[in-house]
Amino acid sequence: MRRQPIKRKSMSTKPQLFMLHFAGGNCYSFVFLRKYLESHFELCPLELPGRGKRMTEPLLKSKPDAINDLFQQIKSLRKATTSYVVYGHSMGASLGLYIAERLEKTGDLALALVVTGNAGPGISKQKNRYLLPEEEFKTALKQLGGMPYEVVENEELYQFFEPILRADFEIVEKDNDLKAPVLNTSILALMGSNEENAGHIDNWKNYTHSSFKGRLLEGDHFFIHQHSEELANYILKAYDRSLVL
Repeated sequence: MRRQPIKRKSMSTKPQLFMLHFAGGNCYSFVFLRKYLESHFELCPLELPGRGKRMTEPLLKSKPDAINDLFQQIKSLRKATTSYVVYGHSMGASLGLYIAERLEKTGDLALALVVTGNAGPGISKQKNRYLLPEEEFKTALKQLGGMPYEVVENEELYQFFEPILRADFEIVEKDNDLKAPVLNTSILALMGSNEENAGHIDNWKNYTHSSFKGRLLEGDHFFIHQHSEELANYILKAYDRSLVL
């Protein structure tokens, strides 16, 4: 079937897209999606302290603190006259679930939560990587993929990024008392076909009372870089199901 042209949103009615980065990421982590999405959304890439534009702020190391920080950012950016979507990759997906719940409790529901590179709560068996000795930590980073060779092999670059990565891994992996919520927001989950937990992608359906869709795209944990246009189309579809993509 021939694809129909995607309707352009006027500047005054663009929905907002809040983008939550992965471990070690920052507000520039989704620049590769900009050309596909900026005509349709007001892009709002967020970042945790200790990196990017927030380099001078102390790193956070607890999930509740990270959730609250990102939630407050969204609240300060929200426009009451527009709808919005939350998108997160890996760590961003984990945090996005709780942030979507916080927003629901204020009566401001997202049109969709889009999660990538993550099979949802209770699936990953990775624990305490943030405590690994340096060489073992480097090995874990290489196995995860997505980390530029220069960062791992260049000692100066590695020493710069290591505290950020360890802090983010601690946010995701450290045991806490947070119970995973079940949303009234629909969830779209995408994973790389070669990811360790790709077979558990449907786990996300347990965390919404609304609709759920899960899709596998060829690739590893950072498949998003090889499927940028397709990922953008899925995000658009999650926002407006009337679009033929």
